[in-house]
Amino acid sequence: MSKAAIAFACICLLTLSACGNTAYGLKKDGQEASHAMDNATHRVLSAGAKK
Repeated sequence: MSKAAIAFACICLLTLSACGNTAYGLKKDGQEASHAMDNATHRVLSAGAKK
């Protein structure tokens, strides 16, 4: 294998890794936002029920 092919393969692996990390981060952010919205909704509904 030539050095150029090895370098290209390494760049491809780094790019795929970065895309995977981005997708994982977006998934995690979405889950955290969903939990925060659920908690806020619960607090609002609970406050309304106490009146």
